Formats: sequence, C-alpha cells, structure tokens
Amino acid sequence: MAYWLMKSEPSDVSVDDLAAMPDATVGWYGVRNYQARNFMRDQMRPGDGVLFYHSSCAEPGVVGLAEVVGAPYPDPLQFEAGHKYFDPKSTLEVPRWYQVDVRLVRKTRLLALAEIRQHPDLQEMRLLARGNRLSITPVMPGEWWVINALLGTE
Repeated sequence: MAYWLMKSEPSDVSVDDLAAMPDATVGWYGVRNYQARNFMRDQMRPGDGVLFYHSSCAEPGVVGLAEVVGAPYPDPLQFEAGHKYFDPKSTLEVPRWYQVDVRLVRKTRLLALAEIRQHPDLQEMRLLARGNRLSITPVMPGEWWVINALLGTE
C-alpha cells in the first residue's frame, strides 16, 4: 500500500462535491503534468491511501481522507475537442493522460498548510519542498500516520 497527497481546487471539485458524487467517487481528471501522470499510471493501485487537499484557495490544506479504488485508465477529456483538457497529440491507441478513481473515506477538519509546516515530523514532506507545484505527490508512511494523528483519525 502506498500513500498520496492529491490536490484539488475547491472551485473544481471540493471535498463536499466529492461526498455528494455517486459512491463518493470521482475520476481524477485533468492532470497534465508528466510526473503526476506517471505517479497515477505507474504507481497508484486500488487501496492506496489519499490525503484530499484543497489548493488555490484562501486556506489550503488537507480536508479529507480518500482511497484509490480503480486501476489507472486514459483520461477521456484528452479526446474531447474544445475541452480545456483536450490534447490533440493524444490518440485512443496511444493516450498521453491517465486518471484513477478516488473515493472519499471521510471528510476531516482542515489541517491547514500552515499547521503542516509547523510540525517537526513533516518537514521532509514533498508538499513542503521548495518549488513543489505538483498536484499529486507521494506521502511517506510516517507522514501518513502523523497527519492521521493530527486529524484524530488513526
């Protein structure tokens, strides 16, 4: 089992939006960074834990726990001409972009980025790395357990 932090802008898909979706599940669409794509395509597996993180908002941070519930598959939006996630170089035979289905396990209190930054056991977390802008990052098992303890969910 692996652990991941996956960022979503609440104006696109918030934790409340996810909770309201059928089976509280969403295909994690629109990733257009090769490193983040490779994490989904090559490393994520059903059962992996996810820290659901709100980004690009007034107070970014972890707002829920989720899990990967399906194998990676091509992001269908790459094939929709006119869509903002359309990729004219991607084909059905050789897709460029992938997604996984993510199911909400539970909504949590906001564990703000500022609080994460202050915790000594989280200083090496990839989220905090200088210049990191990836929407998907791996989370070490120790970091997963520290965050769960901070959230009171362990």
